[in-house]
Amino acid sequence: MATAADGELILKLYEMRREAEMRKARRFMIFDFQPKTLEELRAVSRDLDSPHNPAWRQVTSYWEMAHALVLRGALDADLFLDTNGEGILIYAKFHHFHVETEKQSGNPFMRNTAALIAKYPTAQKLHDGFLKSLGLA
Repeated sequence: MATAADGELILKLYEMRREAEMRKARRFMIFDFQPKTLEELRAVSRDLDSPHNPAWRQVTSYWEMAHALVLRGALDADLFLDTNGEGILIYAKFHHFHVETEKQSGNPFMRNTAALIAKYPTAQKLHDGFLKSLGLA
């Protein structure tokens, strides 16, 4: 059962998402960045000189942090998943590019997000829906 502290943390996470640079980064990642190939993705995700690399790092690390809070029990999973799906959308949108890299390096893309999806049926349902809407399922 969610507590008042969980509610406060959800609101704090929401405040962080509203920060101006974070809004720009989220817009880029969700709407503007549409890579068709692994090379196009890596031109942003791996090139520290890319003007869009900070957006990539800011958004993926934000959602990894938020998902870690849920996985470690600092935030009620049901409340979180009722109010936050964007990180799962980011994972669904880009994970297929990382499958080969994960096999080679053993370093999973958005490890906390993957664990959240595996652990919670609600997260899996969101993920499946996003894959379908993105034409990736």
